[in-house]
Amino acid sequence: MKRIFLSGLSLFVAWASACAQGDTTPEAAVRAVVGRVFPDLEARLLVELSESREASGDYFCQELEAGKLRVRGSSPIALCRGVYDFIRNNGYGIVHWSGDRLDLPENLGLARTRKCVSPFRHHYYFNVVTYGYTLPYWDWARWEREIDWMALHGIDMPLALVANEAITARVWRRLGFTEEEIADYFVGPAHLPWMRMGNISGIDSPLPAEWHERQIALQHRILSRMRSLGMKPICPGFAGFVPQAVTRLFPKVKITETSWGGAFRNWMLSPEEPLFCEIGKLFIEEWEKEFGKNDYYLVDSFNEMEIPFPSHGNPERYALLADYGEKVYRSVKAGNRDAVWVMQGWMFGYQRNIWDPATLRALLSRVPDDRMLLLDLAVDYNRCFWKNGANWELYEGFFNKPWVYSVIPNMGGKSGMTGVLAFYANGHLSALNSANRGKLTAFGMAPEGLENNEVIYELIADAGWSSTAIDVEAWLENYTQCRYGSVPQGMKAFWQGMVQSVYGSFTDHPRYNWQLRPGMVGKGTINANAAFYRGIEALAEHAASMKGNVNFENDFCEWAVAYAGGKAEALTREIELAYAQGRREAAEAAEKRFIGLLEKADQVLASHPTKSLEHWIRRARNCADGNEALADYYERNARRIVTIWGPPVEDYSARLWSGLIGTYYLPRWKHYFEMKKSGKSFDFPQWERAWIEPGNHISPAVKNPVESKLDAALELLRSASGI
Repeated sequence: MKRIFLSGLSLFVAWASACAQGDTTPEAAVRAVVGRVFPDLEARLLVELSESREASGDYFCQELEAGKLRVRGSSPIALCRGVYDFIRNNGYGIVHWSGDRLDLPENLGLARTRKCVSPFRHHYYFNVVTYGYTLPYWDWARWEREIDWMALHGIDMPLALVANEAITARVWRRLGFTEEEIADYFVGPAHLPWMRMGNISGIDSPLPAEWHERQIALQHRILSRMRSLGMKPICPGFAGFVPQAVTRLFPKVKITETSWGGAFRNWMLSPEEPLFCEIGKLFIEEWEKEFGKNDYYLVDSFNEMEIPFPSHGNPERYALLADYGEKVYRSVKAGNRDAVWVMQGWMFGYQRNIWDPATLRALLSRVPDDRMLLLDLAVDYNRCFWKNGANWELYEGFFNKPWVYSVIPNMGGKSGMTGVLAFYANGHLSALNSANRGKLTAFGMAPEGLENNEVIYELIADAGWSSTAIDVEAWLENYTQCRYGSVPQGMKAFWQGMVQSVYGSFTDHPRYNWQLRPGMVGKGTINANAAFYRGIEALAEHAASMKGNVNFENDFCEWAVAYAGGKAEALTREIELAYAQGRREAAEAAEKRFIGLLEKADQVLASHPTKSLEHWIRRARNCADGNEALADYYERNARRIVTIWGPPVEDYSARLWSGLIGTYYLPRWKHYFEMKKSGKSFDFPQWERAWIEPGNHISPAVKNPVESKLDAALELLRSASGI
């Protein structure tokens, strides 16, 4: 594969061309967002950027003027949010990954308007690993769509990590690394987040040089659009992880081999080494030479890893940590004296045995308060899963450092339903009202994967602009109206069922047991209880009346598959029991029903806009620009991340996708059933490794689409309801 990069001149031309096509004023940038997403509203819209700002955060104010909507706001993002709030508040429409809707009345005179002041200065978005589970193969068209989504949902502080490796490679070259050492250290595109955090190396290496070319051009467009809307992107910094070959160039330097999950490794350079600061400075200099000055840089050195310091209570532990934090900050400051060091706080709840208050206080002690931002990443885990108390209480408002209240509504891109709606609506109020709120600066969400559980993301975004309690039942009625243009019969009973099951409970890994390797026939983690089934059945009674409503049909396909998934799980236990009792005919009859359900589920999702393995693979292959060998490489990596992961993190990203059900989960179970009949063993790991190879395994459902997905979903429910 060629190992060349776009020249500085060609990059500048590409960047200048993108800017020329963009907007010259903030108001024009806002109108462009509305024009792309809601073109019918653009001609009836007036926007006005105000120089004033409320004490707590952004604000917008809506007014009706001569048949037009005028929105005033304190920032471009506040203006976008104000437009979208008007649409949502009046039930006129919605925008989301699986589809939009806008139905404006001819006369806006009866519409409701309001002023809204966010209780937060900024609104944060993305997780480091979203760049592996969802974003790695996006093109500009998909990124443009997401940035529009962010703007309308009031998000102004996104992680912006595209092209990290391209800049890193430049730094490695300046230090003297060979092209082979650089490429072999980098992992496949979908696995780059974990390499960046020091967790892994070697998976799908070497990374082709063509990847860097594409990513640099893409990041120019991403950052240009974000900045035109006044966003404050958080860009990558140097966290200390280096190729093992660093000792060839610097024989006296000390590196530590890191371990993650007992199976992966990387190499860490201590901030005590002068080389750490030198690399940190070079990285930011190269970044800003390419992309311009930035305000926020993410540096994470301790993701799910032990820290090499003495035990708790030992004064040396705290002295070393204070020195460590100071040197990391200095490495950022050396590259940009005005930059803010941003650090994820996942470990504050996940590894409380390590990160007690004294340990964190020491790490932060020598970093200026206004030059650090802590992401309290997973408040929903603290409250609903670990149940170990709020971090801002334990760490006394994070010791005067600005911080972000954030939740993680998704792990691994799993599409199973989970999440406590009441908490996502109002959990932030406890932080706002706490005596230990400290410098609570921003509100956000850090999902590991997108394009799932859309109702939750919509609710979280609304919560970030609310300083009072949200009535979840009333909110769901408005959401339904916005999404479908009406509130179908059975909808209230449906939402009641969901709130009493999957959307009233929380698990970090929602998946059915048949999404795991056969033989693990325990209970899955999706809360498909009696209320869950009753809720979907109540809606199914009236679903036919919504035929032709695209958003409803897409959603109902997901609910039907979720319903059938729970019934299929019950069948796996029935099959095991039948074999254990020697009732082979009963086992085979249950196997037939199980296979039929998953075949129909695969078919129902085949025409869904986001729940398809084929879409995922197509995006990956398109990154190769017609180079078949490169396309195969990207496809292999894309297949790996959603199945075997490495291995050994098998089935972590369990997704209810057409293609994945039909060519991966179901065939594994067929092999298992045959094994039970024949008594012969089957090599599942070998079969799984073969599956990730490109060119095979196209779902039959893609070749034979159903005439009506709503009818197919209803038929799936009928087939599953008797189980």
